[in-house]
Amino acid sequence: MYERKIPVDLGCPLRLTMSLIDSKWKSCILDELRYRSLRPSRLHKIFPEATPRVLDLQLKELMEDGLVSKTIFPELPPRSEYAITPLGMTLIPIIDAMIEWGNRNTKLFERKYGKLE
Repeated sequence: MYERKIPVDLGCPLRLTMSLIDSKWKSCILDELRYRSLRPSRLHKIFPEATPRVLDLQLKELMEDGLVSKTIFPELPPRSEYAITPLGMTLIPIIDAMIEWGNRNTKLFERKYGKLE
């Protein structure tokens, strides 16, 4: 697992919160899981730009932080699903605020990245 070179500032709640969702895909994963549990293969299809290794690592970190749970079903072939936990659901209002902010500031992103699709 990734080991931080600079320790997280334990006295700053903003930095602590960001340390849980600061990667490229974690907030997107939480956003998708808010609606339903998903199998790993479905998450890979939803985020084709993410390499399987990166997505798997970020799912593992979300599980370690208690934001996502994994259920392995005892059947053949084995099947597993990821679900957002009640703790993970407490981050949804933050993610919603980020989505709303992004929607209100599309001109900024068009200047920075070009015309949005």
